[in-house]
Amino acid sequence: MPERRHTNRPESTDRRSFPRPPLWLNLLLLVIAAAGFAYAKHQRDVVREKSAILFKPSPSNPTELIRVRDDLSQMDLTKTQLARELDSRMKLLQGLAAEQFYIAIDTTKRKFYFRFGKDVVREADAEIGPATTVTAPDKTTWTFVPVKGAFTVASKQTDYTWPVPAWVYAMEKKPAPPEARAIPNGLGKYVIVLPSDYIIHSPPPPDSPLAGQPKPGSIMVPEADLEAIWPRITDQTRVYIF
Repeated sequence: MPERRHTNRPESTDRRSFPRPPLWLNLLLLVIAAAGFAYAKHQRDVVREKSAILFKPSPSNPTELIRVRDDLSQMDLTKTQLARELDSRMKLLQGLAAEQFYIAIDTTKRKFYFRFGKDVVREADAEIGPATTVTAPDKTTWTFVPVKGAFTVASKQTDYTWPVPAWVYAMEKKPAPPEARAIPNGLGKYVIVLPSDYIIHSPPPPDSPLAGQPKPGSIMVPEADLEAIWPRITDQTRVYIF
């Protein structure tokens, strides 16, 4: 009888597999994933907690809450921006319950409101000074970012003289003179001063370098509207800009 030869079939060839990862590595990956989920949940809970306080139904003023909720839902905000908007608007809602005069400025709608509690006493259009970075020939820089937040009026000015600051000359691409030029009411006839040198002001006069434009990062309101509320503005007046 012929001799039988045994051959290995292709499917019987030895197959090599990748080594399994050690147990400690699997556990480490699970711990990292759990920590990531926990942190994300914490961040969501923080925002949800603030939102719950802001949007809690209130029979005293549901219209304001609904308006704030609708405004925020239409904004494309990062987590940090949302927290900032919530903080400033929550402080505004606290002002609604207080029987006192205060200023509220909606930078999205570009509106200025002078309010007493929940009542709007005066409403006007507002112009928002743009974000600007000015660089002088000697590389000195000034950066202006549109102001937002809750503040108390630092002071108010009218019938004053404005020494033109160095950043104005740099913005005009001109060298600053040895002595700064002084312009009567150079920022406008009425100026409400906020912290960090931001202001709410009426239109500057024609001979001012700003020539009817808002100061960068600040807010400009028609002169007649600031004049009407001027006697009510004190160093205790609250300002809410959102």
